[in-house]
Amino acid sequence: MNLIKGNTGDWEIVIGLEVHAQVTTQSKLFSGASTTFGSEPNMNVSFVDAGMPGMLPVINEMAIEQAVRTGLAIGAKINLKSVFDRKNYFYPDLPQGYQISQFLDPIVGKGEILLDLPDGVKKVNVTRIHLEQDAGKSLHEYNPKYSYIDLNRAGVALMEIVSEPEMSSADEAAAYLKKLRAIVRYIGACDGDMEKGNMRCDANVSVRKPGGKLGTRCEIKNVNSVRFLHKAIEFEAMRQVEILESGGKIDQETRLFDSSKGETRTMRSKEDAMDYRYFPDPDLLPLEFSQAFVDALRKTLPELPDQKKQRYMETFGLSAYDAGVIVAEQEYAAYYETLVAKHDPKLAANWMTGELFGRLNKLGIAIENSPIGADKFGGLLALIEDNTISGKIAKDVLDFMMETGRDAATIVEEKGLRQVTDSGAIEKVIEEVMKANTDKVAEYRSGKEKLFGFFVGQVMKMSGGKANPAAVNELLKKKLSP
Repeated sequence: MNLIKGNTGDWEIVIGLEVHAQVTTQSKLFSGASTTFGSEPNMNVSFVDAGMPGMLPVINEMAIEQAVRTGLAIGAKINLKSVFDRKNYFYPDLPQGYQISQFLDPIVGKGEILLDLPDGVKKVNVTRIHLEQDAGKSLHEYNPKYSYIDLNRAGVALMEIVSEPEMSSADEAAAYLKKLRAIVRYIGACDGDMEKGNMRCDANVSVRKPGGKLGTRCEIKNVNSVRFLHKAIEFEAMRQVEILESGGKIDQETRLFDSSKGETRTMRSKEDAMDYRYFPDPDLLPLEFSQAFVDALRKTLPELPDQKKQRYMETFGLSAYDAGVIVAEQEYAAYYETLVAKHDPKLAANWMTGELFGRLNKLGIAIENSPIGADKFGGLLALIEDNTISGKIAKDVLDFMMETGRDAATIVEEKGLRQVTDSGAIEKVIEEVMKANTDKVAEYRSGKEKLFGFFVGQVMKMSGGKANPAAVNELLKKKLSP
């Protein structure tokens, strides 16, 4: 159990997430207006989106298909009949005065998502996926005294994916969001671009004493990165603990996360379903389709992250951790698939997840923008596999590759980094090291075997790191024997 420490003892966090994923379609949920990102304000707006009187919504079939495919990808129940409702509230960027959403009868029912955690796999149940329209956007950069309304997003198709409150730490919530993002990107239902707002997350957070009744939850609205989600949950949980430990009570409310201050702040009191006065949209018939329609969409699904992870473990002998890291992004998996076509799978995984990812993360570069493509990286692996260079030298070569984008073989030749495998040359270095350290040779031969590492280090240093480590170990043992 994940617990946080308060002044009066331990507390348990209870977290549920509502993820809004923009459906990958060229037009909006109920109109033919474009969904192109980055257009000038109010360029992608139809009369339907603008809430003009008498305009009737027409359902986008592609949005329906993408929602069903997402449900299938998380093993969810697909409801062959669902209903669109009106969710009534007033806001300047909601021109109709209501949002077309789904309430009692969503398109997708219960499913599940498996989280890859350091201590194993955890299942988080998904309550539902429903389709709804996005709202527009209020802008204040033109003149801070006024709110300007851009309706380009109004009517864009969203899937709201609602989890059960089964996560108990910011780490688990972050893992859930990453896994869900990977799934929708794999199947092409959403591009998962959180910077553009194409995927946003509302986090419902409460705290309680371990095993106690659920506490009052607060909703943190519109978090737009995994990192911010993690920070927002940690801050909010401690805020609630401090209030409760000082004798106060938690108000049910909607809060915003201020990323510049690293804290949440009050937005408004939290509404309940009754406040929205849901009722079936009179302009839309219930949505009905056949099981054959669902079965046909199931056949369009690609190999999903969990399936790919299992295959990597069974076929390539990867650990659950390494396989999970590689399948977390489509681009990672594609890069790895190129490597294993020609190189040892475990070597490729170790060097990719350790050395390459470490350097890319440090530079803040995505793998698709790496100066080293999979073929060039494979060239480095080939030099390791045939003992042209040692692992230590390979790290230096990789640094040169990152800086210049040049291939490994050229760098090795130009810098004279080929590994020394000639036993005669290595023996010569060993003899020099032993001659310079006669006292330590005597200590080793008298039983101080821990000094062996010292001799290996000295030989590697004297050879400029070029001596083959396996050969060094073998020859040293012979030379140092009494």
